[in-house]
Amino acid sequence: MLPPLPIIPAAAPWLDLAGLAVFAASGALAAAKRGQTIVTLCFFALITGVGGGTTRDLLIGAPVFWVHDARAATVCLTMAGVIWVTPERWWRGAALDWFDALGLAAYAVFGAFKATVYGVPPVPAAVMGVVSACVGGIIRDVLAGEPSILMRPELYVTAAALASALYVALTQSGVPNIPAAPIAATAGFLLRAAAMRWHLGLPAYRGRR
Repeated sequence: MLPPLPIIPAAAPWLDLAGLAVFAASGALAAAKRGQTIVTLCFFALITGVGGGTTRDLLIGAPVFWVHDARAATVCLTMAGVIWVTPERWWRGAALDWFDALGLAAYAVFGAFKATVYGVPPVPAAVMGVVSACVGGIIRDVLAGEPSILMRPELYVTAAALASALYVALTQSGVPNIPAAPIAATAGFLLRAAAMRWHLGLPAYRGRR
């Protein structure tokens, strides 16, 4: 007999869906900016939204979330539809980047949280937070032929790592999920916001001198 699945708090799936919506929108926009069809928008929205969470669930031995919860795919496809029917001017500028920063931080915390719920040790759990937040965007960039977020100098993955690692560190120190989750997500968001505002980046490899 299989062991019972861990119980995830009722509020957590809504945090998951909020992150999905933001990432799905970025995927649909990547296709829309290239003049693609609604089918391609839907594909990009879905793969960007669920890519990170799918990878996480496969690695931690959890049921793949969107296969068992129709809301996830529905949210992604709905965002593709919204992008399809709205004017392009609505999505210009940095507005989506700020929403993406929120989704990045929240999804990194949720990924780390879910990994710990499934018994993953602290360090791999923090890595799972980064996987949750970043893999979907990496897949989107590869399919769209854009430079991957991993190859950009501006802090992005680092912000996800801060959020997930801080969440794990706080909970391991005995801090309850609330306030640990909002504190960690806020820290990740602020780092990403600072990187966007002042173009912060880590030092690049200079090679042997």
